[in-house]
Amino acid sequence: MNEGSPILSEAELAALPASERIRYRLVNARQRHHANDNISEHIAAGELDELQAEVQAKMQEVLRALVIDTEGDHNTQETAKRVAKMFVREVFRGRYEAAPPVTDFPNVERLNELMIVGPITVRSACSHHLCPIIGKVWIGLLPNEHSNLIGLSKYARLTDWVMSRPQIQEEAVTMLANELQRRVQPDGLALVMDADHFCMHWRGVKDMDSTMINSVMRGAFLKDANLRREFLSLIRKT
Repeated sequence: MNEGSPILSEAELAALPASERIRYRLVNARQRHHANDNISEHIAAGELDELQAEVQAKMQEVLRALVIDTEGDHNTQETAKRVAKMFVREVFRGRYEAAPPVTDFPNVERLNELMIVGPITVRSACSHHLCPIIGKVWIGLLPNEHSNLIGLSKYARLTDWVMSRPQIQEEAVTMLANELQRRVQPDGLALVMDADHFCMHWRGVKDMDSTMINSVMRGAFLKDANLRREFLSLIRKT
């Protein structure tokens, strides 16, 4: 489907596979649906089960194209089912589920000192090869009296939600920063991510030692070199 798709009736829409119904809504809403986008608002009740079944059927065809005898090979008889569940419900669930509920509370004590959360374990996937990205992220915050403080565990939940999608690390860190900036509204925000990329370890150059480190600095962390140095020196000790 594309921008020129005709308007479908409810009956015509219901006859489509789940992936096409969801795509139809996204296109009509002019909503981007890249690998690292959350599309949960366009998924109706029960459609995730249908989508998982559809992925399972397609994955079975992939195994067949790889000339794997899934009927005779007891090790791969359930592989398509397992992979479909893994993609839809686990490693890519940040695309299909709404953001986790996050309770915030006012900054009654007017805290304005550096706060650091981390290291938080990161599990994501490279959108180029769908290989794992495993690493750590540190979050630095400089709140103000108007900031919305959130519970410590919620940083981990938000991080997991953003990272559970196929993406590249540079964009993942920026997306997480945007989410935290919108929710907390601090004077300063800093993120550092250090991760192993299995698309390098497992294939290609097969370099087992390289990691990728990148950062996002906003507000006070960008303007104040001393604050930035304090944050970076503290996370080196964790």
